[in-house]
Amino acid sequence: MSDKREEILHIIRQMCEDNLVLGTWGNVSVRNDEASMWITPSGMDYGSLCVDDLVHISFSGKVLKGRWKPSSEWMLHAAVYEGRHDCAAVVHTHSTYATAFAVARVAIPPVVEDCAQVVGGSVDVAEYALPGTEQLAKNALSALADKSAVLLANHGLVGVAPTLSEALKVCRIVEKTAQTVLYAKMLGPVKNLSEEDIRDMRRFYLNSYGPETS
Repeated sequence: MSDKREEILHIIRQMCEDNLVLGTWGNVSVRNDEASMWITPSGMDYGSLCVDDLVHISFSGKVLKGRWKPSSEWMLHAAVYEGRHDCAAVVHTHSTYATAFAVARVAIPPVVEDCAQVVGGSVDVAEYALPGTEQLAKNALSALADKSAVLLANHGLVGVAPTLSEALKVCRIVEKTAQTVLYAKMLGPVKNLSEEDIRDMRRFYLNSYGPETS
């Protein structure tokens, strides 16, 4: 139990160091079992969080352990876990470049190989809904589909993965890609990777990438 909570705190520190969040916005969770998760509390400064501040909550919203209210976006996290059984971690950031695309309601195109590999294509924009609502959760899950990242219109970025470290990597790479696209547009039209190449790179990343075990 404490290992998962410690990992959330580690990821939060990394998010802050990378300027992916500001103040008390953004949130992080990890699947605990098939019906519950650990999630960051609502409106608390990340710099002062300890393991006892994290909240154990069911996917239906029942607080199982914790003294604080869970993140107001708990329904978004629960929707991902219930809709994507391959995912066990969710990282939600408000990073500058990705949020710029979310505000413009423009998908981040698949123009670099690392993003194609970890996301599986473009980072699409979920239809707008008020934060913390069931409708936002439904819209995000629909736009996410089988990829690893989705933009929330006028809001921010969500990265999902089997592990917290991987979910954070998704957010980092999407933010770098968003910045790259904006700079590239200053030079001229942006060229997307082909759908065939994206599928091949995604398949390679999921099945073959990384060090081999002996």
